[in-house]
Amino acid sequence: MENVFITGASSGLGTALAIEYAKRGARLGLVGRRQDALLALRDRLPQSQLHQIYCLDVNDHAALHAAAMEFQHVCGEVHIVIASAGISVGTLSEDSADLPVFRKVMETNVLATVATFTPFIEHMRKNAVPSQCRLVGIASVAGIRGLPGASAYSASKAAVISYCESLRVELQASGIRVVTIAPGYIDTPMTQVNDYAMPFLMPAEKFAKRAITTIAAGTSYRVIPWQMGVVAKILRALPNFVYDYAFSKAPRKSRHLEL
Repeated sequence: MENVFITGASSGLGTALAIEYAKRGARLGLVGRRQDALLALRDRLPQSQLHQIYCLDVNDHAALHAAAMEFQHVCGEVHIVIASAGISVGTLSEDSADLPVFRKVMETNVLATVATFTPFIEHMRKNAVPSQCRLVGIASVAGIRGLPGASAYSASKAAVISYCESLRVELQASGIRVVTIAPGYIDTPMTQVNDYAMPFLMPAEKFAKRAITTIAAGTSYRVIPWQMGVVAKILRALPNFVYDYAFSKAPRKSRHLEL
């Protein structure tokens, strides 16, 4: 039985991943901010009594660490840790009122990813077969090139990509695999507020299946869906002046959503 710890489990990608892993017989540690959503999720999972829920904010690092340690104690060994918690909101650097929003996005999307992985690394070295262990960072295609009006989100996801790459190299000799998954547009509450066209929009359930296949293979980096991976490569290759012209009038995400 695989033991899987997932942050951001109370909605979106985290929920979809939890449902798919439970269908495959995994035992789950589910972290989220909303107790009602976590309880409802656990109740709908197969063998609901197996799964642990931890209602906390991932920016409370002490509470996150305590949850990680408790799940390790319950399971004996943890095989997969997925840092799925994240927030997205439009931001403008010219507005000083957005500085706290920038801070919140960076703390939740980047620092909480580090805080999620930290309690598990030494445990994985000692208590599990390292080659079976995965640390999974959920990035975004928005981290490949900066999107106008989404500077905090783009910067945070670029940081996740680079952080996971550094960690992957650090842990290479240990056998622990670090997997970076960069979703494109996935149909979740985070994208449902967007009032613009979203190419290659994918259902969350389909994303979860593909992500789990990627995680099991220990693939170092993957964009899902693959079509967005092609688009991302093209965008990355564009000269700055072409990219700047093409995206200067691109649609922008709404600002100051509740975080």
